[in-house]
Amino acid sequence: MRESSSALAMDLPDNYSVSQLLMDRLKRGGQAPYAVRNPDNASEWLDVSTSEYLALVRSGAKRLIDAGLSAGDSVAIMSKTRFEWTLAEMAVWFAGGITVPIYETSSPYQVEWILKDADVKFVFAETPQRADVVSQAAANGGRSVQIFTFEDDDAATIAPAGETGVPLGAGMAAFVNEGAAARVSDAEVEARRSLAGLQDTATIVYTSGTTGRPKGCEMTHANFCLIAVNLKITMSEVVPPDSRTLMFLPLAHVLARAVQLVCLYTGTQVAHASPATLLPDVSSFKPTFVLAVPRIFEKIRSGATAKAEAGGSGKIFHLAETAAIDSSITKDAKSRGAKRPFSVLKSAGLVAQSALFERLVFKKIRAVLGGEVKFAVSGASELNASVAHFFRGAGIPVLEGYGLTETTAPAAVNMPAATRVGTVGLPIAGTTIRIADNGEVLIKGIGVFARYHNNPEATAAAFDEDGFFKTGDLGKLDDDGFLTITGRTKDLIVTAGGKNVSPNQLEETVRASRIVSQVVVIGENRPFVGALITLDADELASWSKARGLGELSPKDAANNPQVQGEIQSFIDQANATVSKAESIRKYLILEEDFTEESGHLTPSLKLKRHSVMESHADVIEDFYSKK
Repeated sequence: MRESSSALAMDLPDNYSVSQLLMDRLKRGGQAPYAVRNPDNASEWLDVSTSEYLALVRSGAKRLIDAGLSAGDSVAIMSKTRFEWTLAEMAVWFAGGITVPIYETSSPYQVEWILKDADVKFVFAETPQRADVVSQAAANGGRSVQIFTFEDDDAATIAPAGETGVPLGAGMAAFVNEGAAARVSDAEVEARRSLAGLQDTATIVYTSGTTGRPKGCEMTHANFCLIAVNLKITMSEVVPPDSRTLMFLPLAHVLARAVQLVCLYTGTQVAHASPATLLPDVSSFKPTFVLAVPRIFEKIRSGATAKAEAGGSGKIFHLAETAAIDSSITKDAKSRGAKRPFSVLKSAGLVAQSALFERLVFKKIRAVLGGEVKFAVSGASELNASVAHFFRGAGIPVLEGYGLTETTAPAAVNMPAATRVGTVGLPIAGTTIRIADNGEVLIKGIGVFARYHNNPEATAAAFDEDGFFKTGDLGKLDDDGFLTITGRTKDLIVTAGGKNVSPNQLEETVRASRIVSQVVVIGENRPFVGALITLDADELASWSKARGLGELSPKDAANNPQVQGEIQSFIDQANATVSKAESIRKYLILEEDFTEESGHLTPSLKLKRHSVMESHADVIEDFYSKK
């Protein structure tokens, strides 16, 4: 199949905007849209009702209008994920502005470019330290911006906001209270809120810019709103009324924001957390679905394995793991039309032990995510099939999806009633996916962005003659329209022998080893394909302890026969999926992991291949020069 489409489930009037998602939520009633942490008890969550949230938003909009914000002005938000981020953004939309997210880890140089390109007039900075970065960036660029902070000091004090008494960072609480006292009427806020329509720009999201200046993707109100109202219909099992989710992905990333707005419309309650406090927070909040990147699922599985082995129940865990994967593979085979039950198990006895596995293993896996999770959604990068099979077999179906910043994130997704592990699902409603003659994935639909900000040349180059967005990803569609991503056009490696090698599948297979953190397949213009591998320090420690190896540093591990055997076994699995010319012949374990701080990962934990190749050029040269 060369093209797959899903019909639009619901359309909207031209004067609809993101702010109307909140007003519609108010009309329908239901549970509180947000929950915030009780400042007096970290394990307790306080509801923020729709009317309370709306009151805070209106006060925030009044403060912005009073500060001089005009309709169409750009307002940047530089903060980690938290409720104040969500409040600030909606206040900007109610005041008629355009939001510009900035990752809180951005450097003054990166911030300077975004402030200039988006012509930012106002900035919300999480802390005084972030405000200093913004001030430096603005000064370097010769710009003047007004800065508001969520926190007012290093102590991160909390204060009640407005008549609602909702606890906020002291800086944001003061901002809201000042807005409530401002001489700006509700009628003026309503007039500002009503200015935007579907085709107007809602936000400008900047790409990572790993190979040049970041490009600003203009997302319209239509992009966010049509995704929200259509996913309410097509993903109703995941986001039914009274569902809950804990948002810990960066809100500066379009995926988290798109999903959060889906939740606002569907009646789902959202709480915010950071990856550092994820496990205690899911335990106390008990979400019914979670949105995460593949690394989170890998870490949960690896952590459960390590705990089982340390507690002497490793054997039963691995048996349960095998049974879970087999159960999911059988279900997947049936969904693809298998006429008879399919099983990879040689022993039917494992199936008979399902009740034991449920009690001793699967229930505990679900408890890690709070015990009430019905579904998980994975995005941002490729999910290893064995991880997906394991969680589904343990009672948590992981619905893998696909999209880019330019598609407002979701362009395709597996759905509860239509899931095929290893694919990224069917096109979402109102979307068509086409495979070009060269294998590139092309997309047209409700989520595709309007344009690159101030960059008509890049915009023109991003679309083909039929108006499809050229993703740069390689993929294929099966006979039923499910999409599988096979690589990136820019990541294709051409060896000295002229063989084209797509590294993604090789890398994901090797990364399935619990002690492996990152894998970068190399071989451009080289005689053979190799790999740079980094180890997960935490998993290496528990893995080596369970095998009586003591504490191993990455340097020690590189020369350890058992570690080498573990990694080689996964390389063998990867090599079994490709021809000999495409197989990994040799690998090197690096002493330092790739991180966001090192400049090798994006905030959504995607690997910056170009950055790795540049910073390790000498290592790679030495790798190939050794006999």
